[in-house]
Amino acid sequence: MLAAPTLERLVRTAFPRAHVLDALPLNDGFRNANFKVQLSTDQFVVVRIYEHDPSLCQKEVDLIRLVGASVPVAEVLHAEPAGFEDFPPFAVMRLIEGISFRELKRAGDSDAIAEAAFSAGATLAAIGRFKFPRAGWLGPGPTVGAPLLEGADPTPRFVDLCLASAKLQPRMPADLRERVHVLLWSCAAELAELDKVASLVHGDFGKRNLLVRRDHGRWSVAAVLDWEFAIAACPLVDLGHFLRYEREARPLVEPHFSNGYFHAGGTLPPNWRRLAYLADMTALCESLTHEHLPDAVVTEFVELVRATVENRDPRQP
Repeated sequence: MLAAPTLERLVRTAFPRAHVLDALPLNDGFRNANFKVQLSTDQFVVVRIYEHDPSLCQKEVDLIRLVGASVPVAEVLHAEPAGFEDFPPFAVMRLIEGISFRELKRAGDSDAIAEAAFSAGATLAAIGRFKFPRAGWLGPGPTVGAPLLEGADPTPRFVDLCLASAKLQPRMPADLRERVHVLLWSCAAELAELDKVASLVHGDFGKRNLLVRRDHGRWSVAAVLDWEFAIAACPLVDLGHFLRYEREARPLVEPHFSNGYFHAGGTLPPNWRRLAYLADMTALCESLTHEHLPDAVVTEFVELVRATVENRDPRQP
């Protein structure tokens, strides 16, 4: 927790005469520090400090400004992408009132979940309308940098690299690694078509990064947060992430989510859901190569991978 005088020094880059009355750490971010700050001007802001990768500040600011007219995002009031005095890069953003989609889902109101899921689908379609000249990692600008991998069949080759990782191998049984390899290469032709798509992909379109609230009697997305993982790719990456814990036997967000996506003009191939799970399995395999991953998360991710390989609903974590 940063002391109030320290936060005040950062906030004053945007509000020179403001004082910090109260500050509360926001714990949903895994790689950056976020603080909800109450100012003497009767305003609430979020101070976001980029501790992991300094370049992400400029990338996120640029993306928010790119999509802000058509996608609900938190307004950037001030940013210091090069850092400020002895501090890493940070941004001061307007606080958006709402709760995470995850909180709404846990509350168990099926009508509210359906409304918010429809809005999430429509929001994702709006994100996907932004196009790039080619697929790849996004940097400040936003500009497209390197592709996932150079050459043909980048997705199955990338997964093979993950499966060979010294971090992943102790976490995933050998028989499952082999089944993942076989499955991805059996779908190589379909995946190659997806690799040609270069739309804006949020990269972490999960329920903790969607703020929702009830306006005019209906639940909808108030803001999409945390754009640091955004890439140019196929929107199925984001669909797969959002549906990661959905169970066809006990659906919660479907078909409302996909209906919202289609209603807002999004297009998908006939077998989109299976392909979305394959795209998300790629992300899960990459996550399993990370050095610091809690055992409970490893168990959960391996089960999600196994469920995709076996074409079944994942078991409850």
